[in-house]
Amino acid sequence: MKHLLPSLERLIRTDYNIVNLSDLASLQDSHEIGYNFPVFLRNDSGQYGLLNKTSNDPHSNIPNMINVQTVNAEDSLTSISTAFVSCSLAIVLRDGQPVGYVTAPDIIEATVQAHRYIEAYFSTTLKTLNPDVAITLINEEGHVAVWTSGAEHIFSIQKNEIIGKPASDFFQVDRLQSLKTLETGESVHKMQHRPRQDMFVLINSTPVKLDDRIIGAVAAESDLTTQMRLHQELLQMTSKVHHLQKEVALLSPSSDPFQHIKGTSTTIKNSIDTIKKISTTKATVLIQGESGTGKELFAQAIHNSREQSNAPFIAINCGAIPAALFESELFGYEKGAFSGADPKGKKGKIELANGGTLFLDEIGEMPLDMQVKMLRVLQEKNYFAVGGTQLKKADCRIVAATNRDLKKMIMAGSFREDLYYRLNVVSLDVPSLRDRKEDIYELTQSFLHEFSLVYGRHIQSFTPDVFEDLLQYDWPGNIRELRNIVERLVIFSTDGEIKREYLPANIYSGDHKRRSPGPPADDLNKTELDGSTFQAKLDEFERTLLLHTLESANGNKLAIAKQLGISRATLYNKLKRLNL
Repeated sequence: MKHLLPSLERLIRTDYNIVNLSDLASLQDSHEIGYNFPVFLRNDSGQYGLLNKTSNDPHSNIPNMINVQTVNAEDSLTSISTAFVSCSLAIVLRDGQPVGYVTAPDIIEATVQAHRYIEAYFSTTLKTLNPDVAITLINEEGHVAVWTSGAEHIFSIQKNEIIGKPASDFFQVDRLQSLKTLETGESVHKMQHRPRQDMFVLINSTPVKLDDRIIGAVAAESDLTTQMRLHQELLQMTSKVHHLQKEVALLSPSSDPFQHIKGTSTTIKNSIDTIKKISTTKATVLIQGESGTGKELFAQAIHNSREQSNAPFIAINCGAIPAALFESELFGYEKGAFSGADPKGKKGKIELANGGTLFLDEIGEMPLDMQVKMLRVLQEKNYFAVGGTQLKKADCRIVAATNRDLKKMIMAGSFREDLYYRLNVVSLDVPSLRDRKEDIYELTQSFLHEFSLVYGRHIQSFTPDVFEDLLQYDWPGNIRELRNIVERLVIFSTDGEIKREYLPANIYSGDHKRRSPGPPADDLNKTELDGSTFQAKLDEFERTLLLHTLESANGNKLAIAKQLGISRATLYNKLKRLNL
């Protein structure tokens, strides 16, 4: 590749002569030394010099020569710069023997040419990038070094206005992720970010390092503001339209088996593709995923993808049935099977699911003795009702789901290995919400519509700060937790506006705790803490700390920057922001 520095081998010249110092006099007398190429003298200790033929004194026994350094043929161009301190030529050795020489002008020309190539590649790459993505590069001093057309479009700042100037002149320091990356060296990936109060972007930011030192930061930002604006417009729908949508859906139900699985992320698309493949057979399916990810929706989709609309879908939660009643619930019982039983007998869930699907939720909670009997159903496709003598056929598809690690349960002896492999003919892993955060917008909108109908609320606005907190949160409870949070927000928004303060504390304040260190919790009045007071107290703590450092260093900002492990530009930005 021409944009890479060439190897030293390519620059070696071989039009030279090497003479031992002890043989110089006899060679001069015989005129065997050429004058059209360099002549190097080598002494007994293996050191080299360049014979300065134009200034030699013929009457002197000591030749006039310049000291010449040696380099190895395997060395890179970046490692031999010190070889030209005393002379513009250097001897090249291979296995300790000279094979030629290199010149400083040749190396400079090769380096400049490689730089021109890489500059051409770099500028063309920037022009070819998606115009919807802003690429920004800031240098060690926090000045903007690269500003693409995408950045011009997203931020409405022209290249000639910002290149070479401090990024802090155009954006608030505490809102600029690239400056944080420059200061801390922390990389972020697909993080929701607000460079300005009126903007939402999805950002990737990475520090630029050279010799283990941070020399800049690169940020790639995709604009989400338009999506947010469209979402706000969707929220302006009237309650009457919501009700009409619901009535129309009841009158003409959708035939799409995946209508209840919301999201367009890659992980969800992959799961739906898996279901489509599964639906071509009647194989047993094991669905695995964290609690609250919607495993039953996926089981229902598997059922709807294959079965007729009138085929039964029978769900049973294995963790909600007492062990003593489990067998009768699953297999049913004949009349008089045990005291207190229905005298007419009762059909079990397997029989009710005939011709359709039996969904065994929380299969990891099934009692061990029932696991043996369930294994027989899967193997033999038949069973006996409790108290019965007639063999019944199990004509249903089995779909099981669990949020537990069945392999660990097998090792612990609480789940049968043979049952596990019978269930795990086809497996489906449901992704957690933190792995598909790009679906939060669509899920939130769906739940808003649902609960605005339930509680008779017409949601007119949804402040951007709320979405910011929803995207930053890790969602250990997954979609179930998100649904509950949206229900809470709708209940509290009696005026039709969903506000940030309606969020529970673990989502609202938890976001700030992750982003920045602050003063000890004992110093904060938790009953009064909100977004603005949090930042004010944080600034007050940082101001006090910097004042103390300034006093101890007698105002020497260079010494302070080294002490804090930050650049002087970062220190000046902090002092400017805190009015110090």
